[in-house]
Amino acid sequence: MLILKRHHDEPGTGPGTLLAPKIKLLENTTVELIQFNKKFYKEVVLENIDSSLSSENDNVITWINVSGLHDIELIREFGEQYNLHKLALEDLLNLAQRPKMEQYDDHLFVVFKMAKGQSPEQAEQVAMFIADKLLITFQEMKGDVFEPVKRRLPLGKNRLRKSGSDFLAYALIDQSVDELYPLLERYSELIEELEEKMMDKPGREQLEDVHRLKRGLLALKRIIWPERELINKLLRDESALICDDSKLYLRDVHDHTVQLVEITETYRDMTMDLVDLYLSSVSNHMNEVMKVLTMIATIFIPMTFIAGIYGMNFNTASSPWSMPELQWYWGYPLALGSMLAMAVVMLVYFKRKTWL
Repeated sequence: MLILKRHHDEPGTGPGTLLAPKIKLLENTTVELIQFNKKFYKEVVLENIDSSLSSENDNVITWINVSGLHDIELIREFGEQYNLHKLALEDLLNLAQRPKMEQYDDHLFVVFKMAKGQSPEQAEQVAMFIADKLLITFQEMKGDVFEPVKRRLPLGKNRLRKSGSDFLAYALIDQSVDELYPLLERYSELIEELEEKMMDKPGREQLEDVHRLKRGLLALKRIIWPERELINKLLRDESALICDDSKLYLRDVHDHTVQLVEITETYRDMTMDLVDLYLSSVSNHMNEVMKVLTMIATIFIPMTFIAGIYGMNFNTASSPWSMPELQWYWGYPLALGSMLAMAVVMLVYFKRKTWL
């Protein structure tokens, strides 16, 4: 479920060949069927895909949600039953697929990423087939951000029950895009916390946190930028499967993706500024240490000078240049007192110069 994982077909594999993903996230594949219109609603778990064709009313919207991508025979049956293009079926099994939209004769194929959890590096790929009164979605795992849409459908008095499969597809895409906002808010909080820590006491741990933030924002960018292009393509392409009313709502989703792109870029710049702040804080801290050490060395220089003079031990009584302090009773206390006085004078001087 990591968007940074690499999955590719073996060299020489023919186009349309269905290969199961290398990472198996679900033991069993489940198929959920939801059928509805203004007055009718049904939700069941299917045992075989033939039962999905039965309905009490022909004028219903059918949503089939498949969780788990390792049952290749089931996916092949879906392709045969609903005339899904083989290249689209191959793409839905490629978990490193870039968000995109492909238009075929009687259906649209859409792939996008759905962020889950606290990290965009853990994102689920969703493949979606949009046809007349039919929507088929394929997911890697059960339990996702689509639950709010599923809870709205049985209520009856909402636009979902009155619209077609294209509006349902819009609602699912919109829900996956809106789920990115709490994730970005979490990144905002992390950036503020790191900024405070770096101003207070910068360390290697904070630098590692910054690099994790950079990787997360890069992963988020790999989700949002292609999805903006995907929605833009849904708006531009002339397809009878996407009505004008749904495009009006898709424009709103496009605005959200543009906003998310801008926020992500802003946070990436702020993260880069955190690196500069770390280096600046470390440099300032080092300067403070060097400042203290320099002052200590400066204070001890005159003390060392006095100690050096009296350490020469020139005590020739017949010489006019003898050192009488060596024989004086108060000579030693005088030397120590002079050293202490010089240290105090220098500290007062540093204080007045605001060097301390």
